[in-house]
Amino acid sequence: MDIQKIGFVGGGNMASSLIGGLIGNGYPADKITVSDLDADKVQYLADTFGVNIALGSAELASGSSILVLAVKPQHIQVVSEQIVDAVQANKPVVVSIAAGIREESLERWLGGSVAIVRCMPNTPALVKAGATGLHANNFVSTEQKDQTESLLRAVGVTVWVKKESDLDAVTALSGSGPAYFFLVMEALEKAAIDAGLDPKTAQLLTQETALGAAKMALQSSESTETLRCRVTSPGGTTERAIAVMESGGLRDVLHDAVLAARERSVELSDELGRI
Repeated sequence: MDIQKIGFVGGGNMASSLIGGLIGNGYPADKITVSDLDADKVQYLADTFGVNIALGSAELASGSSILVLAVKPQHIQVVSEQIVDAVQANKPVVVSIAAGIREESLERWLGGSVAIVRCMPNTPALVKAGATGLHANNFVSTEQKDQTESLLRAVGVTVWVKKESDLDAVTALSGSGPAYFFLVMEALEKAAIDAGLDPKTAQLLTQETALGAAKMALQSSESTETLRCRVTSPGGTTERAIAVMESGGLRDVLHDAVLAARERSVELSDELGRI
């Protein structure tokens, strides 16, 4: 990644994760600056990573080539009003990780003709295992896209989507997805305890099994269907368990859950755009 001045408006968990990933990858701390209304948060980041502290978001926007908006969605319009003049004068690429805030709304609040990359990261980014969907508006240059992708790759994998509306599906899948897997893991742990295992053993085996399955899927060129079939021996224990899941409509439940989450993502974007 080219050495650019990166500014973070907001110093919460996701900003901390991104900063930690950048520093861990060798990015110079003196090229990163943070602002937040919570002085304790920015002081923690300065003490932990050696980054700079800005007096305010407008000052930060004036001195950054990449400006990351890492504030809660309900606060983003207020922040935009504070930095609009600096953004118009400096013309950074604005990277928004505020869920539900569409590019059109953000560009309007920032005065128009602004390079914006909207991102949908997920919580595993906090442990450098994130999955982030990205979309750029028409003002973003190829160089700025590369810079943004490098920024988000510091905490996991990145995928560019063709349409901004695809981010609603990304939200429903990878954004909300960790909770789906936690629910399945929770249920498996409970079943293992009912089957006779002690809670610690049930938890450990569940977690390692989930991790192992994910690693196999990532490292294999085969489809998940093929991998499942290889584990499912005819007449064996796995086949019987899968039959119970299929008869219980597991596929349909997951399908409907993802579509419901996508629908809610669209609704929230509509609501937040009217802030």
